[in-house]
Amino acid sequence: MDRRHFVSALASASALPALSVTYAPDAVRRLIDATQVAGDRPLPDFSGLTRGRTAEALAADEDFWEPIQRAFDVDRTWVNLNNGGCSPAPSQVMAKLERDLRFSNELPVIHMWQTLEPRIEVVRRELAQDFGCDPEEMAVTRNASESLITLIYGLDLKRGDEVLISNQNYGRMINAWKQRAAREGIVIKEISFPVPCTDPQRIVDAFAAGITPRTRVMEITHITNLTGQILPVKELVTMARARGVQTFVDGAHAYAHFPFTRDTLDCDYYGTSLHKWLTAPIGTGFLYMRRDRIRSIWPLMAQNPGQEGDIRKFEEIGTHPAANHNAVAMATAFHRAIGADRKVARLRFLRDRWAKRLMAEGQGRVKVLTPLDSPWGAGIGFLSIDGMDHDALGSWLFAKHRVVQTPITHAEFRGIRVTPNVYTTLDEVDQFSELVLRALREGMR
Repeated sequence: MDRRHFVSALASASALPALSVTYAPDAVRRLIDATQVAGDRPLPDFSGLTRGRTAEALAADEDFWEPIQRAFDVDRTWVNLNNGGCSPAPSQVMAKLERDLRFSNELPVIHMWQTLEPRIEVVRRELAQDFGCDPEEMAVTRNASESLITLIYGLDLKRGDEVLISNQNYGRMINAWKQRAAREGIVIKEISFPVPCTDPQRIVDAFAAGITPRTRVMEITHITNLTGQILPVKELVTMARARGVQTFVDGAHAYAHFPFTRDTLDCDYYGTSLHKWLTAPIGTGFLYMRRDRIRSIWPLMAQNPGQEGDIRKFEEIGTHPAANHNAVAMATAFHRAIGADRKVARLRFLRDRWAKRLMAEGQGRVKVLTPLDSPWGAGIGFLSIDGMDHDALGSWLFAKHRVVQTPITHAEFRGIRVTPNVYTTLDEVDQFSELVLRALREGMR
């Protein structure tokens, strides 16, 4: 089948007319190269693709991942292992973003507001399809913080009501809850759980032990931004619901990182960023809210009359670029073309490449606080070295060797977070490993 038909099939498979050769044709060709290596074939009626080799078989196949790596225009003079903070977008996503920004700038009040802004409905539809919810339950936001703080500030609570969180929740969320506590007299309670943890019941029990008759809401981190521990969200939601406690799920690092849907979580609320693992433009996210909960949550900014039960009330943020959120459709197509199962298999392969090597060759001093060989860990890895100053190691890697990573100090552990992405090469992962081993053998000099 020729290239034009193959692109059409990719577009049909992702339900997106946006995957067009008019945007960064070289990047589209990279995807075609990769899918051909995988043995994928378009169906004759263009209704989708048949999948070829398994995700596990492709995880270590550089012939598959090398074209995907070249779909990103990144600065290879640096080794970027902090994609969990914010990831580059593929060149086809950036081409779409830039094209819409220029079009907007020609006549913003017409081109941006009247032509481009309505296309947010396509983005809403595609995100809802992937997450497994009704489009009328999907708000397109700027990041996970906006989504979660909408929930934190939007739920009616009264003085003395308790909120249960983990001490491994994201710092901005903890600060938002503390601000409500300072202003309104609600009570914040924090629980702890061990890392790495491969027994999900231990985490459920830790949260259950923190619930009291005054507990009204519990915030769950789907996967922590610290060690990459995945939490048993469905079990936590079920436990809390049985006790009359609402649950918010912070999925900032989860969406498009590993496969799941709303129904596999059974959650009522979910917030995430899309500029991490979906590789969408910076400043994109979503807020899911079960339809029967929309009226009960106040938006961050005042809604329009008649929007009380409309998910769009959470998008009332004033003037903003339409180009950013519209390019999410292109990032979604890119993600689907790779395949969610293939992506997480590759991310785990990259994590294991450095983690298991350092544990084997690290003189007995290296610990990895991320569950390995377990469904409770994915692409985020956390390295801890006995007797080493992790802040100094992080500074040495960054300043002397241009390796970007994330030193983390928590009350219960210290170390370095490592987050490669699909564009990361094996050479870059190996360079990181060699430098850490050199620091262990010779010191940082």
